[in-house]
Amino acid sequence: MTDTSTPRSPARTEVATLAGGCFWCLEAVYDQMRGVIEVESGYAGGQVHNPSYRQVCTGTTGHAEVVQITFDPGAVSFKNLLEVFFTIHDPTTLNRQGADVGTQYRSAIFYHSPEQQQQARHVIDEITAAGVWDAPIVTEVVPFTRFYRAEDYHQEYYANNSSQPYCRAVVAPKVAKFRKYFLEQVKK
Repeated sequence: MTDTSTPRSPARTEVATLAGGCFWCLEAVYDQMRGVIEVESGYAGGQVHNPSYRQVCTGTTGHAEVVQITFDPGAVSFKNLLEVFFTIHDPTTLNRQGADVGTQYRSAIFYHSPEQQQQARHVIDEITAAGVWDAPIVTEVVPFTRFYRAEDYHQEYYANNSSQPYCRAVVAPKVAKFRKYFLEQVKK
């Protein structure tokens, strides 16, 4: 007998790795997005093997705070993920998001395939041509090399700490912005 109450995993999944400032913000948004199967906070783009949060915060490891998103391309496209990405963070500030300053808070797309690289460049060109931002987009589009999962206390941080002042002041407005502009993509 088959258990129909448990959702079935899609036959095919893809992975996206994005850096847009604090990983807590991105994770909180993508956790709510239809077609997203899993979101993990972590580090990518640096030279140190298996860095700690403390090391990454020094800005000397070269890593960015990232989210690694496993998604069902039949339910949400990589382009959709990028449209949300460019709406919920400021891609025009070099190595910072708001009060968070340092290379670990840079805006970056770590592509996993030539198709993702092409789509990332296309979306950036579209946003630039539309004049969405008053300043140039500084988001890096670089090849993915390795993902290091952040410490357990960073996983589902907003879900577990939504009343914490940083979450209320910084994360919650990004979640609200996602829900406002992408309501049809919110998980039911």
